[in-house]
Amino acid sequence: MDLYGALGAAILVALAFVVPHLADDRWRDSLYAAAAPIFGSWEPHWGWGTGPAIAIGVLVTVYGPGLAGRMSWRWLLPAVWLTALAWSFALAMVDGWQRGFAGRLTTGHEYLHEVGGVSSIGAMLRGFADRILDFQPDSWTTHVSGHPPGALLTFVLLDRAGLGGGTWAALVCTAVGCSAAVAVVVAIRALGAPERARAVAPFLALAPAAIWLAVSADALFTGVSAWAVALLALAVEPGRRRPAVAFGAGILFGYSVYLNYGLILMAIPAAAVLMLRGVRGAWPAAVGALTVVALFTLSGFWWLDGYHLVVERYYQGIATTRPASYWVWGNLAATVCAVGLASAAGATRLSGNLGLPRSPRFSGSAAAALRDWRGRVDPAALMAAAGLLALLVADISLLSKAETERIWLPFDIWVLACTALLPVRTARRWLAVQVVGTLLIAHLILTNW
Repeated sequence: MDLYGALGAAILVALAFVVPHLADDRWRDSLYAAAAPIFGSWEPHWGWGTGPAIAIGVLVTVYGPGLAGRMSWRWLLPAVWLTALAWSFALAMVDGWQRGFAGRLTTGHEYLHEVGGVSSIGAMLRGFADRILDFQPDSWTTHVSGHPPGALLTFVLLDRAGLGGGTWAALVCTAVGCSAAVAVVVAIRALGAPERARAVAPFLALAPAAIWLAVSADALFTGVSAWAVALLALAVEPGRRRPAVAFGAGILFGYSVYLNYGLILMAIPAAAVLMLRGVRGAWPAAVGALTVVALFTLSGFWWLDGYHLVVERYYQGIATTRPASYWVWGNLAATVCAVGLASAAGATRLSGNLGLPRSPRFSGSAAAALRDWRGRVDPAALMAAAGLLALLVADISLLSKAETERIWLPFDIWVLACTALLPVRTARRWLAVQVVGTLLIAHLILTNW
């Protein structure tokens, strides 16, 4: 079944790349993605990051599974983060320092374009919603208008801390984004599956998503939301209630939804954690999240107003032209490019590891049924399914037509947990598949992010 899953995903990706070239020019141009389903252009190239990327891929493929299985947690977690950082940076350097890294966040559509114009944070927050709609003299640039003010606020604060400019922004986004790999390992371990956490570690370190983790602001969003889930999992560990950790999880959850409207869907992975561990000890998380909501609201920004205006702004632009008939499934092909064929192979094992009853009938109480399910469900499968459900909901919303290899990174990082379900003996083969696929995309397509 693993091979069938990977083959099906490969066919989906192949169709998504081929179909635009079979259509007429007018329809193809309406996609606004020259390398659809990837937002970029076909441009075979190589750079000084090519050699290091190949070397990292080979080394982790050969030695990663063994080391992940026997290293102490004290060393495994930083090793995953540093490897993910090295892999991401090497892939970015395939495009070169300026084009692939330092200049990524300095274009006219990005957040840094607006940082210099923010003289007062309070005024920015109070007037943020008024500048969301397009075709106004003071309309926010594309990315700023498409997100809550927390995203712009983050880069403003970096600038005021002396970390201004494209290089610092890229470093912060990449470092935080790559830490999401560690967060997933921590969460799965805290949910009672340490062996699954070790199994998934090399796949997270070599995630194809690294192409977009370096560099995009969505990498930052991915890291913040992933640690929100990880801290929640740590906070509700049986016998180890940690109210401060739970409060921290809530702060990160709250801040996540002010970084990206779509991260409201991170409630799904959070709910998965609470379904498995229960809600006892989680109440400080609610306090933390509400604290963030209160601060932004009192500062003058009401989230629902922003959301409704963003939907309106979305349809002021190319979203009205991009055909849903392609992107509703092309989005999923782009996601496969970000999570790799190994994730698709592991996804075939989800149903058998979610602890679903063979019979729909259960004669006991609901509490007894829940206890029974908790004893059968695989935490890695549950978190992967939660990530998959979140991105499917996002797809159905039609508010993400194209560019989902970047936009859905916060969900993709959890879908990668599917790889933990693959047999240990096949880990190196699937890692090799991941590496080859990633290198092909990085060298054949000049991505816009």
